[in-house]
Amino acid sequence: MKIEVSKRLDHFKTGIFAALDEKKIELINSGKKVFNFSVGTPDFPVADHIKNALLESANDPDEWHYTLRDIPELTEAVKSFYKKRFEVDVELDEIVAVNGSQEGIAHIGMALVDPGDVVLLPNPGYPVFEVGAYLGGAELYFYDLKEENDFLPDFSEIPEEVARKAKFIMVSYPYNPVCAVAPDSFYEELIRFAKKYNIIVIHDNAYSDIIYDGVKGGSFLRFPGAKEVGVEFYSLSKSFNFTGARASFVVGNKEIVRAYKLLRSQYDFGLFKPVQKAAIAALTGPFDGVVLQCKKYQDRRDALCGGLRSIGWNVRDSKGTMFAWAKIPEGFNSSQEFCMELMEKTGVICTPGDAFGTMGEGYVRFALVLPVETIKECIKIIDESGILKKTV
Repeated sequence: MKIEVSKRLDHFKTGIFAALDEKKIELINSGKKVFNFSVGTPDFPVADHIKNALLESANDPDEWHYTLRDIPELTEAVKSFYKKRFEVDVELDEIVAVNGSQEGIAHIGMALVDPGDVVLLPNPGYPVFEVGAYLGGAELYFYDLKEENDFLPDFSEIPEEVARKAKFIMVSYPYNPVCAVAPDSFYEELIRFAKKYNIIVIHDNAYSDIIYDGVKGGSFLRFPGAKEVGVEFYSLSKSFNFTGARASFVVGNKEIVRAYKLLRSQYDFGLFKPVQKAAIAALTGPFDGVVLQCKKYQDRRDALCGGLRSIGWNVRDSKGTMFAWAKIPEGFNSSQEFCMELMEKTGVICTPGDAFGTMGEGYVRFALVLPVETIKECIKIIDESGILKKTV
């Protein structure tokens, strides 16, 4: 029997990630030491009070049933957290939990768009942004993020006819992969743009707790009019190293939240109760570990970006997220060419920027997932390899 899978899967490519993984295995098998900066998985431990909440719940046999919905203590915890952390008032019907922002964003298009609608997506863009819009049947329009504009969108470049057909726009600051943050004026302009063209705003707020140089991360929802036009995803993954447990929240406009709850009720029976209990522990604190962790990420940022500059690679400092975004050195024709040669010569693995869209070409992304001393070792190896002295 010949199995024919859905043609929609043709849209999704493994491409460079499969090639990087194959090359990594080849290097390891040859005995070469590998330094993997390609995957953004936090290496910091989960706080004890969060682990203990999960373990206590998991030891209760009654906690292993379908939950079917968010337990009241969880939505109350989100409500209190938003007030304390972001100075934002949200109501209980403006909150719904999802199995991580990746899952949530991948599905939200199904609740919001119809065929023929347009979705505005950033380029470079985190891949799941495109997935959510594509699975919803939308036409995809990519707006460019340019370094000369601090990787902020220029709304005037979006054609009028596109804006009028747009159903929602994806934004995210601090933004992976480009490591940029947005000023208050950007959010004010975004809300005006959304209201003018009746466009829903989806804000991915995964990195508000990993932001550098004394800047305090905030919420899109604290700006006047935000809840009229959209929602944001707040994730526990990077702030609390909650990546495997999977818990995030859609917060904001109650009509959007209601639509998303209806959609989720068709394919999900609710977050595992021990995960909900762990999420409550994370949201209710203490938060000193989150602050300390941000400082450690900044130390890594300084070691990597500052270290690369010290050996002649002019890499701008990451302003936020657990990544650094760097223009490739002169002498290379593409991000993929540079990544493969860097791996071969040094064992250092980073992600080519074109994996995030056409505007990512000419850049690479480093995940800040190795200790400062290891980063310093990598800087020395890169310097001694001579890869930065390549000529055209």
